[in-house]
Amino acid sequence: MYPLLTGLSVIEASSFVASPTAGLYCAQMGADVIRVDQIGGGPDFNRWPLAANGASLYWENLNRAKRSVALDLSSGEGRELLAELVRATGQCITNFPVGSFMAHDRLAAGRADLITVRVMGLADGGPALDYTVNCAVGFPDLTGPGPEPVNHVLAAWDLLTGAYAAFALLAALRRREMTGEGGEVRVPLMDVALGTAANLGMFAEVLTGGGNRERLGNAVYGAFGRDFLTRDGVRMMIMAITARQWTALVSVLGIEAEVAVIETARGTSFAKDEGERFRHRDALFPLVEARVVQRDHAELAAALDAAGGCHGAYRTMHEAATDPALAANPMFGASPNPSGESYPAAGSFATLPGLDRLPPRPAPQLGQHSEEVLAERLGLSGGAIAALIDRKIVAQA
Repeated sequence: MYPLLTGLSVIEASSFVASPTAGLYCAQMGADVIRVDQIGGGPDFNRWPLAANGASLYWENLNRAKRSVALDLSSGEGRELLAELVRATGQCITNFPVGSFMAHDRLAAGRADLITVRVMGLADGGPALDYTVNCAVGFPDLTGPGPEPVNHVLAAWDLLTGAYAAFALLAALRRREMTGEGGEVRVPLMDVALGTAANLGMFAEVLTGGGNRERLGNAVYGAFGRDFLTRDGVRMMIMAITARQWTALVSVLGIEAEVAVIETARGTSFAKDEGERFRHRDALFPLVEARVVQRDHAELAAALDAAGGCHGAYRTMHEAATDPALAANPMFGASPNPSGESYPAAGSFATLPGLDRLPPRPAPQLGQHSEEVLAERLGLSGGAIAALIDRKIVAQA
């Protein structure tokens, strides 16, 4: 946690991954993010993974450092309270549909400088999720050895969209500072995926090359990189993208003479051109594989580290989570959790040298700040809020 965005307040009305991620990143940098949910929890309130008592570990961690308000969003009165909170605050993040009660034009009535950042599935307003976007763009067709497409388990497009939405909010705020103008910023999941593939040159590759890239399994396209098995059975990913990494690998494995023979026979040099290492992987992979399998992982890893090589051992998620390096990482810290479970909590991913890192903050109980926020933002009296609670328009934790 860092106080870079102290003084910025954001209303977040959202669910699932992308939109809550945008709010989370803002909160981790010090913004006051107020998440508004349906009484009893929105559609993501009970998403897996779950704690032993049934509480969502997913919801608990995507909503750290936020405040929580619970309203009856099925009622006109509850929806109007949310709209009033948005107008009073001046900026919101949402993934509610364009034409819903959270439409920007409706929210901006009486607040012309309102900024709405809307996470969407498709640009035309149609539905899409990370996995439907991923398969539509073509990444599963490149993943694994083939011939069947392979889905990966990381919600990459959700996370990229959330990060882009947080960036878009700050960009819109900057514009408002300069011009006084508000507006809506729409960030479709599909466009993030399409744009990312285009930015990486992947669409240009298939359009100008006349076909799809071959399936490479665990090999890295356009560079030297693949998984190799050590003598003691550890599978490790070894990469050599830079000249230094390649020199380190060749030296540690003692394959200088063999590499020179291949270079001479094929009329090439691997020292500075990562593409050449990839192009001649049919000769280089077996050579490296034969040497790696003669070494134990700990010894080989230490030698590569000393020489400036690049590698990583394959681990399970549990092994990664119980690595002592995680406990020593200042990004993690202790935090009380609504689930009652105890585990390291993540704070801001960024490190700001010279600025104290604040500890991670917990997620709220659903509705924990309803009374506080309604009084603070809308000036409602305790009696008025109590009446709303009695009529089940507002709920507390």
